[in-house]
Amino acid sequence: MRLLVYGYGFVGRALARRMAAAGWDVAATWRDPSAAKAMRAEGVEPLPAEDKQAIAERLADVQAVLVTPPPGPEGCPALQVLVPALAKAGAFPDWIGYISTTGVYGDRRGGWAFEDSRLAAQSPEGARRVAAERDWLEVGRGMGLTVTVHRLPGIYGPGRSAFDRLREGRAKRYDAPGHVVGRVHVDDVAAGLEASIARPRAGGIYNLVDDEPAANSAVIAHAARLLGLPEPPLTPLDIDALPVKAQRFYRENRRVSNARAKAELGWRPAYPTYREGLAAILAGERQT
Repeated sequence: MRLLVYGYGFVGRALARRMAAAGWDVAATWRDPSAAKAMRAEGVEPLPAEDKQAIAERLADVQAVLVTPPPGPEGCPALQVLVPALAKAGAFPDWIGYISTTGVYGDRRGGWAFEDSRLAAQSPEGARRVAAERDWLEVGRGMGLTVTVHRLPGIYGPGRSAFDRLREGRAKRYDAPGHVVGRVHVDDVAAGLEASIARPRAGGIYNLVDDEPAANSAVIAHAARLLGLPEPPLTPLDIDALPVKAQRFYRENRRVSNARAKAELGWRPAYPTYREGLAAILAGERQT
């Protein structure tokens, strides 16, 4: 069984490791030539991201394709490479998974969002994701391919968590009553994608989020306690004074349901809340 990962970042690497452990042969794309050597060391065949010929040759016998890059003003960069390559190869992989974001739901004022909820992205990046989802689903229908969409919240894991922000002095706690967001451990994302590969459904859309939407201030406070550090002080929230990215974060308040992924894919997060996820990260650090 063969997997092609277009965009070998945090999520792509996690899925590659998981599928390789299950006996799959994995190839992935690179844009920085220095990344190719590291990919080979991890047992992954490196492919230049813009080399349509090499990608077409690889697509001829793959069963699964994961697409991770964020879209730009011109749309999804992977779509512009993969669609011609799929056509040239006459390839029909069993599963194409597109990574999107729960940001497509916009602000729900703390209410729940489901996969069939109205999309109301509030940022240019979120609007581009809405368009990219639509483009990929249309490609699936037009070419007879099984395309699925996976909407992710903030992703954390080893090397990318509240621990790192605390250690670097970047962690801040704001007094934002009622504000909650979802999050998901990167290993749970990989497990959800593996479950989707095992149960492909054309046009399937899934939220891969943990079970407990929570305030960012609560997560940071818990991480500080685990490290034996003082909790950063809770400061008043002045949204307009924050950097643009942080403004977007605090202007959107929502809970996102993972019920469909559980029901259709049989997926259950190994880290149902940030507490289990952070504990696992810390335990892993102490073993190394």
